[in-house]
This record gives sequence, C-alpha cells and structure tokens, in this order.
Amino acid sequence: MNTDLMQNITLGQILDQSVAAHPNNEAIIYVDRDYRQTYKEFSESVDRVAKGLMTLGVQKGEKVAVWATNIPYWVTLQFATAKIGAILLTVNTNYKTAELSYLLKQSECENIFIINGYQDTDYVQTVYDLVPELKTCQRGFLQSNKFPDLKRVFFLGHEKHRGMYSVPEVEAMAAMVNDDDYQNRQAALDPDDVVNMQYTSGTTGFPKGVMLTHNSIGNNGFWIGENQNFSHKDRLCLPVPLFHCFGCVLGVLAAVSHAATMVILESFEPVNVMASVEQEKCTALYGVPTMFIAVLDHKLFDKFNYSSLRTGIMAGSPCPMNIMRQVIEKMYMKEITICYGLTEASPVITQTRIEDDIKKRTETVGRAMPGIEIKIVDPDTGVELVQGKQGEICCRGYNVMKGYYNMAEATQKAIDADGWLHSGDLGVMDKDGYIAITGRHKDMIIRGGENIYPREIEEFLFNMKNILDIQVVGIPSKKYGEEVGAFVILKQGSDGTPEDVKDFCRGQISRYKIPKYVALVDGFPMTASGKVQKFLLRDNAKTWFPESGS
Repeated sequence: MNTDLMQNITLGQILDQSVAAHPNNEAIIYVDRDYRQTYKEFSESVDRVAKGLMTLGVQKGEKVAVWATNIPYWVTLQFATAKIGAILLTVNTNYKTAELSYLLKQSECENIFIINGYQDTDYVQTVYDLVPELKTCQRGFLQSNKFPDLKRVFFLGHEKHRGMYSVPEVEAMAAMVNDDDYQNRQAALDPDDVVNMQYTSGTTGFPKGVMLTHNSIGNNGFWIGENQNFSHKDRLCLPVPLFHCFGCVLGVLAAVSHAATMVILESFEPVNVMASVEQEKCTALYGVPTMFIAVLDHKLFDKFNYSSLRTGIMAGSPCPMNIMRQVIEKMYMKEITICYGLTEASPVITQTRIEDDIKKRTETVGRAMPGIEIKIVDPDTGVELVQGKQGEICCRGYNVMKGYYNMAEATQKAIDADGWLHSGDLGVMDKDGYIAITGRHKDMIIRGGENIYPREIEEFLFNMKNILDIQVVGIPSKKYGEEVGAFVILKQGSDGTPEDVKDFCRGQISRYKIPKYVALVDGFPMTASGKVQKFLLRDNAKTWFPESGS
C-alpha cells in the first residue's frame, strides 16, 4: 500500500480545508425548499451544533444515533459529531420498533436524534413506546430501564417534545462553550479514532455495528471523488439515503473533500431528481439501477434538460448494459462510474474510471482504489488464485473496518490474521486488475439495492408461536431484482395463513424485509447430509408463486 497517497486527517479537518479554499462556494442545496448554504455558512452551522452538544455533555467516543431522512441537519450532524470526537450512528429510516430497540441496546447508544417519522412509522411515538421514562425524567438525566446507556434524546426540528432537546435549543447552547475548549477537543482527536458506525448484517444473522474511522471513510470518500474527476466546480445530485455509505461516504465525503456542491433530496422521487438536475445544472448524479430506470421510464423524462451532467455513480446492484447505454446517451453521463464494496470496507473497494469503456462499466466493477490491495482466494482453502480463476474477493488497506462493535468473534471471522477482509462475494480478476462479480454470499437477497439477510428475517419469524421452521430466499422480480420469499412449516395442529406471517412483521421490521411471497409447505428439499437446499426453493419460485417475475 502506498501510504503517500493517503491523508492523515480528521473529517473536521477535511471540511476546514474546503472552507478555507472555497468559503463562498455553495455546499448544500435543497431545491424543493430553497435551502442554500455556502461552505462558510455550513461550517458555522456545524460549529454551533458541535458546541451545543459539548455543552450538553456529549463526550468523545459517545455514540450519536441519527434516525432521519435526508433533511438539511443530517449532514450538519455528520461533521458536528466528528469535530467533537463523537461517533455518528446511522439508523435505517425503514427501521421499526424491534430493529431500533436492538440497535440502541447492542450499540450501547448514549444519544439519538429523530424526526417526526417516515412513511407509516411515527418515530416520536416509537421512541416514547421504547423509552417511556422520557415523559417523566428531567432532560439530560434520563434513566431508562431498557436502555441504561441512553442519556439524551433530540428532535431534529423546532417542535418541542417532552424529554427531548430541539435543534434551536442545541444551537443556543453553543455560546456556553468557548473557542479554546472547542479547539482543544478537536486537537485531541486521532484520525484513526472511530467516527462512524453503520449496522449491517455482515454475512449472516442479526445486524452488526461496523466501526469506521476518520481515515478510512475520509480517504475513501476523497478517492471516490478523484475517480470522477471532482472539483469545486462540480454539483452532485444526491437522492440516495444518507444513512447508507452510498450517501454519507460516496456522496457527502466525496463532495466535501473537493468543495463540490451537494444538491440533496430528502427522499428519492423521479421528478424531483430531474428538476434538481436541470435547475441546479448538476454535473453528477448518484443512484442504484432502479432509480435510474425510474427516471428514464418516467413520462416526463423528455421535459427536462440533462446536458449539464457528466459523471456520477451507479451502484448497489448489477447494472444492465442497456440501462447504462441510456444513461450515457440520454442523460449525457459519459463519465459515469460503477463502484463495488461493502460497509466493512468503508465501503468502496473497486471503482471504474471515467475513461473506461461501456463493456468495463457493465461487465466489471472496476479495479482497486488507490491504497487498497485486492486478491482472489479459494473460499475453502484461502489460497490465492491466479488471474481468471473464480474465488472470494478479499481486500486489505486503510479502508478495512476496525471491527464489529462488541463482536470480537464475528470480527475475527471477517478479517484474517494478515489483515485481509473477506467479502463473501465471488469474483474473477483479469490481467488489468478489473474485477467481475460472479456470485455472492449464497443467502443474501438484494432488493432494489437494499441488502437483506434471510437469517435475520428467519430469526424474527421464529417468534411466531405456530411456526415450526422457516426458510427465506430471494424470489426474482422484474422491478426490484429480487423480492423476499418465505417458505413456512407450521407446527402440527396449528392454523395460519400467509397473510398472518406478513401481519406479524408489520410495524416490527422494515417494510422491504417483509416477505412479499409466503408459501405454507410440509417440508424443504434437503441434501443427503440434511442441509436445506435453498437454491431449489428459489429455482422453483414460479411453481409456488406464478405471479412472481423473473
């Protein structure tokens, strides 16, 4: 690894560099609410929130969870927490009660910021249901029986809710911290400190908290931007969720490290994407393939001007060649890139380059990022394979996570003694170092760019009293690539319907994880050694679910 390529600085210092170089460049824009901040104004907001959190007693190393859509203060919090040495804990906006409860408990979270809610989930009520003490405890002195580490709850807005601090109150408290104390806190930080935790299912089972450092995501974001030839003149349209690495690393950190402008959407909506690109003359656009398809297929597509576009990223699931051609030709994105990685790798391991041809950009996921080593190994023996042979993709470098929070055994399974992170994905490397993904961890489902691990859903559904056994697999879908399918064996003498299974999930796990297809079966196809043959369940999906798409 060429460490000369790496910056050894904190996220706060990355922001400070861009503010110093381009203070009057626009940093954040929301077209739908005419919200605009220059880099200087954005930095001042960051400092106010950071100082306010210090006043309230947030210490270095404390977790600060953010359960919110892409609202303006999300990015402010990303840098405010980084500047005081706190750890930003990103929460999936689709989470329901059981998932949030698990995350708060497993992470030993001390602070959480929330909005009113998203779709059919009332975040405020969910938090009150989980932490009823909020309504009676004095703010700042929370004592929760269920979550003993939780100290403070914040509301990301102006409204007042019992037991919670509002954003204006946090900002008002900034005056109580002097500049010397603030600068001393920043000076005490180490670029190798954990600054971000993202929950992922890893390979199987319940979600794990991936610990990422200033250096890992800061450098990764910088090189993601470099590979798109970003500069302060670029304007990035960002409709992907900020709680994903796609949003907060590939998006925010790639942009901020180049003083580029971020045109952020609170949530993906095709017309808002098209309007934002045209109005702000965006030069880059991000999305998963289904997002680009939704834009290209929209009846108003021809009404908008995309000629300002140049580059961007399509990632999250395999990119069909015909979609890539349309994006290049109809949306002018001749320099669009493809990324591959995983949260544990901060997240991007490989990326295509702007000069790569369309074949490279659809049949491969690019080549290694600067500072990252890649090898292909035999998944059974760990022996490195020669070029052109299929094996497991492994990487090593600055980007590898510090580990899973409070899960030493799982960490050792993911990162070997020589520092190689094992992805669980299968691939082939050609003579030029380009990687083609040929398979993935056998059980994982990818629904419209969302990674879903069947084990997590299976474990949850085992809580249904009348279920004897369950197998969850991916069912082919034309719209999303895959949908969740559940094959259920009921206990002898028990009654139940497929709708009962879905009802049990509603309000408890994210909507996208709820099985779209449920079949009640008497048994599963098995190997001679007694292992369930999940691939046969998937292969025979049309028999069980004639309405499914392939």
